[in-house]
Amino acid sequence: MTLTELIPEINEIQDTELRTKVIAVWEEALAEGGWTLADLESMPYTLLVENVDICFPEHVSVVCRLCIAMEGVLREAYGERYAISRDHLIAGALLADVGKLLEFRKVDGEYVWSSTYEYLRHPFTSVALCYKHGIPEAVMHIAATHSWEGDKFKRRPESIIFHHADFTDFDLTKYKPTEG
Repeated sequence: MTLTELIPEINEIQDTELRTKVIAVWEEALAEGGWTLADLESMPYTLLVENVDICFPEHVSVVCRLCIAMEGVLREAYGERYAISRDHLIAGALLADVGKLLEFRKVDGEYVWSSTYEYLRHPFTSVALCYKHGIPEAVMHIAATHSWEGDKFKRRPESIIFHHADFTDFDLTKYKPTEG
């Protein structure tokens, strides 16, 4: 299995250079974290919710597809009234959580927080990985501002879209219907 087979939305990035850089960030994060692609298929995308049955690449793909759909609806409805870079949005959606590969580790078959989590959450490590590979600032902005760390910062359009798509998936994961 290849990374683009696991997360096919990578192929939605039209800019070949940006797509290559996104793959390079993922490859470094996998190597730094000591993960294989097969490991990702059983890794939960969050450790903040118990009994998560959504794996990491599944979350990344779903949130990216939500972003693509949102951008499409906005473009269809409003035309050029919102300036949204589709490639930056997709790259940001694919890279915002890549730092979790440094934030998590597996011990005795259980996924737990790594020592990195004591100092840096994934928005920071995602940006650090992106910076090393020359990812554009507009894409790093999405990674930097997508979670609560970015709440005090003015989010650009792509980050607004990603933030809401990501939290839609996260909030639905947390949702436990009441009986009765």
